[in-house]
Amino acid sequence: MNSCSSKYVSIVLLLFIRNVFIFAETFRFQADTMIGSKATGKEMVLLSGNAMVWSEDLILHADKIEISGKDNRYIQCSGSVVGVDEKKGIRFTTSSLFYDREQKKARLEGDSTLEDKENKVVARSRFLEYNDEAGTVLLQINVRIFKDNLVCRSDYALYRRKVKLLELSGSPIVYKEGDEFSSDRMRIDLNTDDVVMEGQVKGTLKSSTKEKSSDGSSTQP
Repeated sequence: MNSCSSKYVSIVLLLFIRNVFIFAETFRFQADTMIGSKATGKEMVLLSGNAMVWSEDLILHADKIEISGKDNRYIQCSGSVVGVDEKKGIRFTTSSLFYDREQKKARLEGDSTLEDKENKVVARSRFLEYNDEAGTVLLQINVRIFKDNLVCRSDYALYRRKVKLLELSGSPIVYKEGDEFSSDRMRIDLNTDDVVMEGQVKGTLKSSTKEKSSDGSSTQP
């Protein structure tokens, strides 16, 4: 077989010992077992068992990691996924993650948690999309967001971490130092914890002696 046609042949490697490989100067991976294909248009590396991929800033751990696409653009992780962006202070866990290295976008599915140590925010949902370039986190389904004395619940949220702004919709509720607020849409300035509500607004303000509802009625605790 000549060298021209050989590049279309799949090369399968089975490695049963831990090894470290380098795709480029700043992109590395390791695992207990690796299966690789170099067929043109079908480039793929499948890592199994204690799989890890890392670059200068991002580290990904999972039970299984598949790397595919031209220049190893796409990374699919499954099983006990943990990711860390040390430069930005971001850590996330999920059951399934898809990462586009070129666009720097990560999509998390299943019970997912993102911790932003820089802004002291913890966000949880069933679907999460992290856009590193835009500095945004999109959350959907069973959204829960925590920061200091703030607890937020909604069906949908957009977290703009660069400007520290949180937008909530889909039956949002915010608990703040014992007070409770709900409306159609909410915006929260995470610098000041100020809450702006739009649409039908409801709230309950609590004190040490009584609880006052937004309709003006009062009840003793």
